[in-house]
Parts: sequence; C-alpha cells; structure tokens
Amino acid sequence: MALDFLPAFIRKHYEVHEFRPSCAILKEDFPHEWGEILTVLTDFRFKKSWLTTGGGSKSQISGSIDSALYQLGWEEKEFQTKGVVDETSYDSPTHKIEGGGAGCPILVCGITPLPGNL
Repeated sequence: MALDFLPAFIRKHYEVHEFRPSCAILKEDFPHEWGEILTVLTDFRFKKSWLTTGGGSKSQISGSIDSALYQLGWEEKEFQTKGVVDETSYDSPTHKIEGGGAGCPILVCGITPLPGNL
C-alpha cells in the first residue's frame, strides 16, 4: 500500500484500505484531484453527535464530505452498467461516485476514524 503518499495526519486518524494502486494512480494521473481529496479528508472532523442523530436519507458524515467536495466543483455521477444474455440487455445499476475535474472518478466507500479520534 502506498501509505507514504498520504499525509501523516490521515495515516494517524483514519484506517486506510487501498484497492490496487489507487493512491499512486490518483497522485500521478490526477494530482489536482488528489490534493483536493487530501484537503477534504484533512479538514473533515467526525462529530460524535452524528452517530446519535437519526433520520434523513443521507448521514451527516456523508453530507459533510459531499458538501466539501461539491464546494470544490465535484459532482455526483452514476455508473450505468448492464448485463447481456443471449442479446437481451438487463440494466444493473450499481454505485454512485463523486467525480472531480478532468474526468477523475473516485468511489468513496467509507471512512473509519481510529479509536480515540472522535
């Protein structure tokens, strides 16, 4: 894993899981977007009260991160996938993703604050 690509703050405060060489690809091929992602994660603060407040279709955690990305010009996109069996197409919608500039997509699966960092 390319933990060396991540600032010390993120390594200290988040449990990080990388899928294939995603950090290296983002850092090298999309440096502007990589910087924006690191800024959003560094500025993000997990509030304990967000765990005890119910209701709504989107958690306050997701909303906070989405809002920070939207302020940087990111937009929500949706995969449109389908399966084809014997020339018959079947839609198979999957995840929504946040997309930065220059066509850089990133699937945000989850952020896990380490114990004691709430």
